[in-house]
Amino acid sequence: MIYPERFANLPAYAFPRLRALLDPHPAGGPVVNMTIGEPKHPFPDWVSQVLAENVDGFGVYPPNDGTPELLDAIGAWISRRYGVPFEGADRAMALNGTREGLYNVAMALLPETKRGKRPVVLIPNPFYQVYMIAAISVGAEPVFVPATRQNGFLPDYGALPPEVLDRAVAAYICSPGNPQGAVADAGYWRDLLALAEKHDFRVFSDECYSEIYRGDTAPMGALTAAEAAGTDPERMVLFQSLSKRSNLPGLRGGFIASGPENIKHIRRLRSYAGAPMPLPLQKVAERAWSDEDHVTQNRLLYAEKYAAADEVMNGVPGYQGPAGGFFLWLPVEDSEQAALKLWTETGVRVLPGTYLGQDVNGENPGKNYIRVAMVAPKDEMVGALQRLRNCLYN
Repeated sequence: MIYPERFANLPAYAFPRLRALLDPHPAGGPVVNMTIGEPKHPFPDWVSQVLAENVDGFGVYPPNDGTPELLDAIGAWISRRYGVPFEGADRAMALNGTREGLYNVAMALLPETKRGKRPVVLIPNPFYQVYMIAAISVGAEPVFVPATRQNGFLPDYGALPPEVLDRAVAAYICSPGNPQGAVADAGYWRDLLALAEKHDFRVFSDECYSEIYRGDTAPMGALTAAEAAGTDPERMVLFQSLSKRSNLPGLRGGFIASGPENIKHIRRLRSYAGAPMPLPLQKVAERAWSDEDHVTQNRLLYAEKYAAADEVMNGVPGYQGPAGGFFLWLPVEDSEQAALKLWTETGVRVLPGTYLGQDVNGENPGKNYIRVAMVAPKDEMVGALQRLRNCLYN
């Protein structure tokens, strides 16, 4: 059998690795799964009604780019959320899950060479694993840039050597970050966009956690920053999702937004190789992007969880509650050992941070952390965190 060499050295995906680590051992207590970022809050009660009203749509092929009504709803939401005028008809495309867009954007937009050399894709480390696979799939060199406590858990792309930046064709950024929950502020966005202009690369902004945050001020997004800086719309590509915002991970509803030329190329690729959202699900997505009440209520539930986690983890050395998103990034001596100890002694299941990072020069910035998803009901989450603290920190 012949297989592609470019994928020969990929590590196993995070969750198969976790099962191999934990499943041979019995749980040490009532099982609480805090590994995967699968929201458990209730989704809006009108979802079933919208599906029922549009069930006949399963009998037709769905529109590739998204219905005009869905694209209008996406454009209107972008205009409200980011404070920029935006027309979804020619600047957005509905996605069947954001991961599809984060992967295919590289296929659609990234060149085979840059200045006669192999192109580079910049990736935060730790990171959402699709970023790396997208880079490898188009023959680019993934360059992993540490996002650690020392730099506020946001990658300092400007610290890379000029010869690397000159080969860069794209930089992925996630804000609020997965796994650390760090939020890029106006200064960070300004510097990143200026760097992209100077070295001529695109910014791929993964903002699927943007509607879950502390306090009353929403995190600044790349579109807002780009508008303020007068950045070419083709320079920046935005990815959004209903999975976290609306508690609809099974809907697979998201979108990609950029300049009209980028979107033209992305739509062209999708017409050959892609799976558009079924029409009834597009109708649900249209309604979801048009409604903020359920998002506000969802955020209030996470605010309670932030406060509860801070209370339970108070005094733990190195603990830092997230600014956004719903993961805790907890310091430990060794992430695999900590996850295994926690499972065998308490039944609480968490993800070793090393599975989300990449070894660079023998160092993996996730090795000394575990990722804990705050998705369980509040009381269950608090109980699991108390067991976690007693097991790992007392």
